[in-house]
Amino acid sequence: MSTIPAIAPSFAWQGEAPDPLGYPDYYRGIVLRRICAHLLDLFLIVVLVGFLFFLLVTLNVLTFGLLLVPLLLVGPVTTVLYDSLQVGGRHAATLGMRAFGVEVRSWTGNRPEFPQALLRAIVFWGLSYMTATLLMWVVLGMALFNTRRRCLHDYLSGTVVIRSLAVIVISP
Repeated sequence: MSTIPAIAPSFAWQGEAPDPLGYPDYYRGIVLRRICAHLLDLFLIVVLVGFLFFLLVTLNVLTFGLLLVPLLLVGPVTTVLYDSLQVGGRHAATLGMRAFGVEVRSWTGNRPEFPQALLRAIVFWGLSYMTATLLMWVVLGMALFNTRRRCLHDYLSGTVVIRSLAVIVISP
């Protein structure tokens, strides 16, 4: 078992992200965890967008169509805000990521700031779903071909997804 270079969530490693051969606990099972986290987040986003859509449709009828533009933007805006506000927040992870014990870190180990999290969310959701899923396999498939299991949106936004430090410290 490797020595974990960090036990405090506020720790930032020096230089680049930890090497998977030297610190395998950061990356063990990360692809499956990311997939499960994404599916949970997708479910939560659908519920949230459905609620907001219903609310805006009702308000749109009451305002005789004045809320048509917000109605059209509710899906993309809610999705990007859901992701970026949580990843750029205190936990550096969405609700799905927290449920499956993963978090996002910048390449230097710090928690991503909101602009970096926003870029990451726009690239991910924009390339994956707003292109009718044609590029999703390219975006997500990159994780299968690199040692740190980084997807395309991780590379483009300068982030790395690791197992949650609390999970690593507690697990045997």
